Amino acid sequence: MAVYFSIILVAITVITGIVWFADKFYLAPQRKLKAVEAQAVAKEQSAVELSEETLETLMAPSPLVDTSVQIFPVIAFVLILRSFLYEPFQIPSGSMMPTLLDGDFILVNKFNYGLRDPVARNKFLEVGLPERGDAVVFKYPRDPRIDYIKRVIGLPGDRIIYRNKSLYIKEACKESDAKCPDFVQIVNSFTAKYQGPDAQKGMNQFEAVMFDKTHNILNDQNTISRTKHYFQQAGTAKDEFLVPAGHYFVMGDNRDNSLDGRFWGFVPEENLVGQAVAIWMSFDFERTEDSFLPQWIPTNVRFERIGAIN
Repeated sequence: MAVYFSIILVAITVITGIVWFADKFYLAPQRKLKAVEAQAVAKEQSAVELSEETLETLMAPSPLVDTSVQIFPVIAFVLILRSFLYEPFQIPSGSMMPTLLDGDFILVNKFNYGLRDPVARNKFLEVGLPERGDAVVFKYPRDPRIDYIKRVIGLPGDRIIYRNKSLYIKEACKESDAKCPDFVQIVNSFTAKYQGPDAQKGMNQFEAVMFDKTHNILNDQNTISRTKHYFQQAGTAKDEFLVPAGHYFVMGDNRDNSLDGRFWGFVPEENLVGQAVAIWMSFDFERTEDSFLPQWIPTNVRFERIGAIN
């Protein structure tokens, strides 16, 4: 859906832009010239000048041209903002709880990971790359029409182990390293039983410290680690992942309720959309089925959730 919207937005911008330029540099001067000629003819034939209202009518553009001229700057601004700076997204599920909730509306920074054209998504300006711990929006590798949001766990060349709900990361060995890094266990400190929105029995909240970044995760004490269903690479164990070059390994913060890289593999760099940086609005949609109002109408605004995303 986002791809179709981008195509439509680009098409409208191009069409209205062409009309705007045509009107500014050709149509408007032609209308002014005709008004001057009409004024000269009126003076010559009746020695009476045309009224201001008549002249304004002669120089006025057609409704189609006038609409295009009026909306082009707005549409162009929206296109630039959405394509190269920030784009709004809605969180549709609880896979990133407790960081993000169903009903959160977020802003995604599209500049941090390089600029891409809004249709073919070819990168034309290198800016930066994701870091471990970033919450990223990306095109789902199995169906690029769908946007997903997860947290970056592994960078290209990293080895990741997720075993018995514990995460281990072995950073990629660099040529400058005298000795390749060993596996590091990501420390999860128990915070409390999760009591927030969409809480389920047995959900525990932890603070995870992943190198130099901290974020919150959920684990369900009633759920057994499902390693036998995980995506598996040739030559690795079922709970181990070797991140290929140009790819990233991602997981949801709601570890036992997230369809993520453990199940379908890695995110190619070209699928990245941007980094989720802030919640700009958050709604509850807790409407009962017998309500006469549509389900999409919010029942509450969660102002306390507005702010930066960790």
